[in-house]
Amino acid sequence: MTTALETPATPVVPVRKVWSALHTHFRPHRTAVACGAVLALIGAASGLAQPLAAKALVDRLGHDEPVVPVLLVLTALVVFGTAVEALGSYVLERTAESVVLAARRSLIGRLLRLRLPEVEKTQPGDLMSRITSDTTLLRAVTTQSVVSAATGGLSFVATLVLMGFMDPVLLGVTVGVIVLIGGAVAALMPRIAAATKRSQEAVGRISTVLERAFGAFRTIKASGAEARETAVVDAAAHDAWRHGVKSAKWQSLAGSSIGLAVQVSFLAVLGIGGARVASGATSISSLIAFLLFLFYLIEPISKLVEAATQFQVGSAAVARILEAEALEVEETGAGTGAPAEADGPASVVFDDVSFRYRDDLPAVHRGVSFEVPGRGMTAFVGPSGAGKTTLFGLIERFYETTGGRVLVDGRDVREWPLAELRASIGYVEQDAPVLSGTLRENLAFAAPDSNEEEIRHVLVRARLDALVERLPEGLETVVGHRGSKLSGGERQRIAIARALLRRPRLLLLDEATSQLDAVNELALRDVVAEVARETTVLVVAHRLSTVTLADRIVVMEAGRVRAVGTHAELVEGDELYGELAATQFLATA
Repeated sequence: MTTALETPATPVVPVRKVWSALHTHFRPHRTAVACGAVLALIGAASGLAQPLAAKALVDRLGHDEPVVPVLLVLTALVVFGTAVEALGSYVLERTAESVVLAARRSLIGRLLRLRLPEVEKTQPGDLMSRITSDTTLLRAVTTQSVVSAATGGLSFVATLVLMGFMDPVLLGVTVGVIVLIGGAVAALMPRIAAATKRSQEAVGRISTVLERAFGAFRTIKASGAEARETAVVDAAAHDAWRHGVKSAKWQSLAGSSIGLAVQVSFLAVLGIGGARVASGATSISSLIAFLLFLFYLIEPISKLVEAATQFQVGSAAVARILEAEALEVEETGAGTGAPAEADGPASVVFDDVSFRYRDDLPAVHRGVSFEVPGRGMTAFVGPSGAGKTTLFGLIERFYETTGGRVLVDGRDVREWPLAELRASIGYVEQDAPVLSGTLRENLAFAAPDSNEEEIRHVLVRARLDALVERLPEGLETVVGHRGSKLSGGERQRIAIARALLRRPRLLLLDEATSQLDAVNELALRDVVAEVARETTVLVVAHRLSTVTLADRIVVMEAGRVRAVGTHAELVEGDELYGELAATQFLATA
């Protein structure tokens, strides 16, 4: 069992799949990466020429020849190599940012199309960290590490070839030392990958904890829980620090091994090379050039180790991105059957519907059947947990039925293209969410093409016109995070106005007036009754004043339809409804 702070164990992603994902991110930018690689190779070639120029300089000094031309060539090589490498580095960094941008766009587009059950079983903060933090790690692994591996490998081989021409014996000594230490470095790479993945998971937990805290900020303050929540966030941060330090430790060991390999090689070459110079087997200038090549090996070896390390770090990030991409998304373009009727109120039929949220949870609906004709108001009442709100989730296809069918206009909702189905529906949720932004943006959220006249009309219908006049910037007033600058009743009226502005054929109201005062509730009740003459309205309500206006009432209990009728019929004919009506529905509110 996992707590709110724990991330469920995820299967290990095969290395082959990681390589395939990395190639997918790399492929669109291969031309720019190739340009960066060419520039890096030119810079590396200029570096390789420097020891040869130094050898020529020493030979000229020994023969008392002019050295100015050689010094000028050496200086030119240094300046040219530095400039070319700087240009190559810029090209790669710019390309790396493009890789991150493309990955974020792709992941954001996918996550916003996730099916609701997938979102409900995943921590939002962890999903956000995959977009913000994990994608950042792609920057190096898809560009710099590719070029580092290519240029480092070519430079390494070229340097060894030139060293072989200088002195094959000293080359054998150098290669032996490098292979020995390189084997130890290779053993560290899986540890780097594992530590990095755990570190990224810990960063995801930090995002999860903070998202939870800021989502219930007033509750935390009212409960005096600031210290406890700080401790929870601190624990998550410390966990990320611990795994980050472990990853840094292995990376430091891998990096320091480069210097160790060169230093040991230098001592061995210096000893054996000195003996060979003394015996006349090689010249002093050749030994100096060989030692310069040896120190030049630091850069290509560093690049190879860096590429391997970046791959381990990047593969951990790619694995987490692949896990997010594996979550099931809605197929918004799917749909079969005849096109839907464009105008007029929608009819709704539930035909022997059964549903459960998960296989290990009890059924929410057990053979639910009822019919709602086009136009008019239908109210759903019953005790809490009877499955009333879930009806709306099935109509919107947030969830798929376990059995039976849900029909809109006589057509199974599974045959509707999702965009077309949801465009026909206006939905006011139980908690009436308001998004961060301006009042205008919230009102037009479901109908972005609405004009000023339509917005003003719906403001009057939802009794928001007085609120807009009081606000300092009118419709352009920022409402705060989740509408924190508004009252609960104001948020509900905004949600109702947003739904009405869409001009839906089917309006779903889930306790849409529960937080309104008596005056505003009465006014909006009249608005809903007016809308019901034009379209189909389904209402989940606990207030008798709302229920009595309905043309038909569906009484639900324990996931079944208990009775259907008018208020008068049900008061006489259904015991549960009679009890609810007698207590003004307060017992279930």
